[in-house]
Amino acid sequence: MTRRAGAIRRRLFERDAELAAVDEALDELLGLHAEDVDPPERPRGALLAFAGPAGLGKTTLLAEVRRRASAQGCTVLSARGGDQEQRVAFHVARQLIQPQLAGSSEAALRMQLGSWYAIVGPALGLCTAEAGSPPDPQGLRDGLDWVLTHLAVQRAPLVLVLDDAHWADPESLSWLAAFAPRAEELPMLLVVAYRPDELPDHAREFRGLPGRAGQRPIGLEPLTAPAVGKLVRDLLGAHADDAFCRECWAVTAGNPFEAVELAAKIRDRGIEPNEAGAHLLRDLAAAVKGSGLVSRLERLGASTVRFAWAGAVLGTEIQPALAAAVAGLGSEEAADAADRLRDARILAGSATLEFVHPLIATAVYRAIPDAVRVALHGQAAWAVVDAGLGPTAAARHLMETHPEGDPWVVRQLRDAARETLRSGAPDAACRLLARALREPPPFEDRAAVLFELGCASLLTEPATTVNHLRAALEEPIADPAMRHGIVYRLSQVLAHSDRLGEASDTLAREARRTTDPRTRLRMQAEKFMWDAFRADEPDSPARSRRLTRLADRLTGRDLTERYIIGLRAWDATLRAEPAPVALRHAERALRGGLSWAVEDRGFEVPVLVALTFLYADRPGRAEELFAAGTAEFERQGWRGAHLSFAYTLLAYIRYRRGRLAEAEDFVRAGLRLAERVGHRAPAEWYAAGVLIEVLLARGRIDEAVHVAEDHDFGDPFPAAVTFPDSQTVYGELLLARGRNKEAAVELSAAGRRLDPRGMRNPAWCPWQLHLALAEAHDAPERARATALEAVERARRYATASGIGQALRVAAEVCGGSERTAYLTEAVAHLERSPAAYELARALVDLGTHLRRTGMTKEAAEHLYRGLEAAGQCGADGLADAARDELAAAGLRPRRLRAIETDALTTRERTAAVLTVRGQDKASVAAALQLDEQAVTRLLSAVYRKIGTDAAGLAQAIGESSPEGPGGGRAP
Repeated sequence: MTRRAGAIRRRLFERDAELAAVDEALDELLGLHAEDVDPPERPRGALLAFAGPAGLGKTTLLAEVRRRASAQGCTVLSARGGDQEQRVAFHVARQLIQPQLAGSSEAALRMQLGSWYAIVGPALGLCTAEAGSPPDPQGLRDGLDWVLTHLAVQRAPLVLVLDDAHWADPESLSWLAAFAPRAEELPMLLVVAYRPDELPDHAREFRGLPGRAGQRPIGLEPLTAPAVGKLVRDLLGAHADDAFCRECWAVTAGNPFEAVELAAKIRDRGIEPNEAGAHLLRDLAAAVKGSGLVSRLERLGASTVRFAWAGAVLGTEIQPALAAAVAGLGSEEAADAADRLRDARILAGSATLEFVHPLIATAVYRAIPDAVRVALHGQAAWAVVDAGLGPTAAARHLMETHPEGDPWVVRQLRDAARETLRSGAPDAACRLLARALREPPPFEDRAAVLFELGCASLLTEPATTVNHLRAALEEPIADPAMRHGIVYRLSQVLAHSDRLGEASDTLAREARRTTDPRTRLRMQAEKFMWDAFRADEPDSPARSRRLTRLADRLTGRDLTERYIIGLRAWDATLRAEPAPVALRHAERALRGGLSWAVEDRGFEVPVLVALTFLYADRPGRAEELFAAGTAEFERQGWRGAHLSFAYTLLAYIRYRRGRLAEAEDFVRAGLRLAERVGHRAPAEWYAAGVLIEVLLARGRIDEAVHVAEDHDFGDPFPAAVTFPDSQTVYGELLLARGRNKEAAVELSAAGRRLDPRGMRNPAWCPWQLHLALAEAHDAPERARATALEAVERARRYATASGIGQALRVAAEVCGGSERTAYLTEAVAHLERSPAAYELARALVDLGTHLRRTGMTKEAAEHLYRGLEAAGQCGADGLADAARDELAAAGLRPRRLRAIETDALTTRERTAAVLTVRGQDKASVAAALQLDEQAVTRLLSAVYRKIGTDAAGLAQAIGESSPEGPGGGRAP
């Protein structure tokens, strides 16, 4: 044991309970004593949180944690929040992770980090940001999660120690707080310490993190009088008498830091530790902190004071040369000052300096006169830039200076904001740009700063973004390209804020101002796009005619022209023009490329082109496009709204193909991402709508109702058009619940909204089909007319799935031979389509109808086929209905080997096989990364599909091997 380690351990008085918790956590992390349990437990991680006021020994305790972890062969990651570094984005994350990776070459880093390299590398200071749009905050968090998880697995066992968490930067702390509960699932021990009374708002979630002290951190208490007595005797000698030691406890209130510092002062002054010297202790204790410390510092001389001030301004890890430059001292004078501060137990270290305790750093910083402190921060900014540390390092100092209209300051802040934004910290970038505006910038740069501020706040504060961008447009702008960029971004944020009319009007006004024909064409394209999403567009048919004329004469030579052609394809889909027309334009739009992640354009048009293929019975082509687009989003680190839309609409494709279990997996992943974006955001409307449709198709009406309630899915509906249409989905849900009259009201309203706009394709929005079912009881003739009109529209669009679905519904509201004819034709069309679920419904409906008309033999074959198709789709409710019909006909369902026919999803198959192999429910849940309730639901679905119970499961699945959890099918 080293002398330093021994000293640290001697000062850990009355921390036996805390150290016992540490030892227990380390034992479990290392798997010690696991073999004593039957069955043996696997090593597991944990979270330990220590909380207490300043000076109670948190830092010393964490140093002992690091020592014990290192002694037992653990990889230790360590970081410390800093009072002066709180505004530096990812300061703590860099301390933790950078030392583990910084020694690698670029090639090695790219191999280690894979596709995350360009996303997390800039945030961790491992590389510079590449050109293009920055990652969104959620994408960056996911990347940091991956890196830390990878380190935990590759360098296990891992101990992560964070001291002074109350001073950690918001970006790092919010990431760690969200990641912390996962520590128990990994070979990782996460240990944090903080001052509870100084925990900022962005860090308060640490209070509720589960750990070994129940739902609370382990609180550190002041030392008792006997403990302070032991500490004093340990430092001053066993001859220190009881009265003297008790007075030491009284004047320090049992604070370990103050007690240690007081003992050092006693030793330095040569005071005898007996009752005769006890009266001197109160004054000595006052010199340890606050004004007493300041007075002691001032006695060391002006140059020493200035050096200490410079160190306090620079924060942690103080470079002596940099501190000398900030203090305005020569190298020898600075070295003398550092020596005096070390002797006075204010600073420690040599090549890199630090304050002996954060309390001392805080006291020194607060003692700096206001004007001097501002000047020192300004000098620090210059010194940092001169040292080659970059604008981001200088920016935190410039944030503390007074505005003086200095162009250099504005330039540094803008450069720092650019770096920070590309690192995935938009909030920090906004703070820097807001300070640049207050400087203020030169008159000719003001619009550019406002534009940059608007771009930085786009993801987090759309309303504020609108204000910044509108203010930018009011400034004189010499560069037309900048003005156009502001207009495009303003229209985008207005549209994403459900203000589509304002977005369209903004583009129309600006198009009238511009003289460049290509710019005008792009603005026209953007206007067409947002008008296509408007539910309140005043003259949609006129817009369609203009779009048709324009698209027909364009060749697709650039992205703007291809966007217009893509919009023409989508317009043809909505208006139920023949599907081959829509497909021809969609293919034209794709020639030359249609990227989903162009920095200054949205992803809406590429999505619409992909959906054109879906509705035209080309779901495979649609999936190819979505797979490519999703990969682009993931490469960019866009894992918020963008990825939510991608997963949700991919789920919608699977739903329309009849792969309902996979659709449910994808849409739940999309909904989880949407919930992180914000309540009632567009992504949530899309995801909730698709999930409700999938659950209804699977026969789980109650679950669909809960989803609607949980996500406020109902009136008022968004102003933007959604896929599927939200009001139509809501009407469908009411219909499934038997609330036909309410359903008819909602579906009629959807028709009044869509029909005048020319949106008359039942393959896209089947509001007429659902309305016919809702009105069938009270107004059968009107219901029949409504359904047959939908059939005519579907025939005009001419896709097998659209015609088949319309005929199936028309059959439900018609009777007799008409019903038989419509159902027979529906089956014939759907057999040629990719709509497996619709085919299953038509088969069951036809079989049911034939059985009830006495044609049992003919009915049986349709019901058997319908049952098999429903099982393969995962339409459990429909399968149950088919079984009931077969039973009514006196027939028994054929036993299906679900494993062989692929009726089970990947997760269901994995859960079944692991269960057969003897895994308990908790182990299956861990393997699939689900909770035990979800596993119960999976197994129930398995028993229902296979037609057996738990006892017959092994025989039913034979020797089939499961695919790995996830299997690549769903996120």
